[in-house]
Amino acid sequence: MATKDQLLLYLKEERENWVSGELLSNKLGVSRAAIWKHIRKLKEEDYVIDSSPKKGYLLRDVSDLLLPGEIQDGLNTGVFGKGDIVYLPETDSTNTRAKDMAARGAPEGTLIVAEKQTGGRGRRGRSWFSPPSDGIYASLILRPIMSPGEAPRITLMTSVAVAEALLSLTQLKVRIRWPNDILVNGKKIAGILTEISTEMDGVDYIVVGLGLNVNTPSESFPEEISGGATSILMETGKQFPRAPLVRAYLEWYEKYYEMFKKDGFGSIMRRWKELADIVGQQVTVSVIDKKYIGEVVDVDGDGVLILKDNNRDTHRIFSGDVTLMRS
Repeated sequence: MATKDQLLLYLKEERENWVSGELLSNKLGVSRAAIWKHIRKLKEEDYVIDSSPKKGYLLRDVSDLLLPGEIQDGLNTGVFGKGDIVYLPETDSTNTRAKDMAARGAPEGTLIVAEKQTGGRGRRGRSWFSPPSDGIYASLILRPIMSPGEAPRITLMTSVAVAEALLSLTQLKVRIRWPNDILVNGKKIAGILTEISTEMDGVDYIVVGLGLNVNTPSESFPEEISGGATSILMETGKQFPRAPLVRAYLEWYEKYYEMFKKDGFGSIMRRWKELADIVGQQVTVSVIDKKYIGEVVDVDGDGVLILKDNNRDTHRIFSGDVTLMRS
C-alpha cells in the first residue's frame, strides 16, 4: 500500500483524535516533511484535515470524490471493484473508456468512474447530462460465458442492482421503468447503457454504464429534461455521499451476477417484475416509427415487452419508451 494510502487509513482509524506528525513519521517510516507532503495531497483530493503545530493532524471529513480508495474502503465483494478502479476527473464517456480497456484485455470487475463526462451517452443515442461531481458516472466490465442472445438479461439485472442499492441506502420509492430506467416519484433518477462485443457465437465482453443523479439541484438540469429528471438531493433536500452508493451498487451487482451464473435468471426476473410493476398496466410505447397503446401482458425472460392493443392484437416490443396511462 502506498504511503499516502497508509496515512489516510491511519487517520481514519483515529478519526476523532489528533495524531502527531512525529507519531505518523515513526509509524510509516518516513520523514515529517514527507508526512506533510502527503497531507497536502490529501487536502487537494478534498479530504478535510486540520493541522496544528502542537497537536498534529485531525481528519474532519472524507473526500466525496469517487476515488478508488474511498470506493474500496469497506467494499464487500469478491471481484467487482477489488481490482482496478480507474478514476478520471473528466472524460468523454466512461463506456467508451471501458470498451477501450476491455478490448485490450481488462479483467472482469474493472470499474471506470468519472467526476464529469463531456459526451455521456444514454439509450438510443441520447446524451446523458453529467455535471461535475454531482452524479455517479461509472462503467463496469463483465466477461460472462453466454450467447449474445442472452445478453439483454444483463440490462434487466443491472436495473435490479441499481434499484436495490438505492433502496438499501435511501428511503426513496424506487421503481424500474421498462427496460432500464430507474424512477423516483415518476421521474428519472438513473439510466443504464449496456454495450456488447461478441466473438464467434459467444460474448467477448459487456460494458455496463450507469448514470445516477445524486446531488444535482433542480436548476442545473437542462430545460429539455428538467420536467422528467430528479436526483437524491431533489427528493430528500440533502446532499448524499456518493462512494457508499457505488459500493452498494457493486455489492448488489455481484450478488445478482453470481445468482445469474449459478441459478439462472428466473428469480432475478421475478424481482425485476416486482420493482417494475408493469404487468397489467395500460401503457403507451413509443418506438422509432410508431406508437403502441394497450395492456402489458408480460415481460419475458429476455426483456421483451408483450403488449395487447385495443384490437386484441399482441405485439412483442424489444425497445421503446414507455408511458403509463393514468385512469
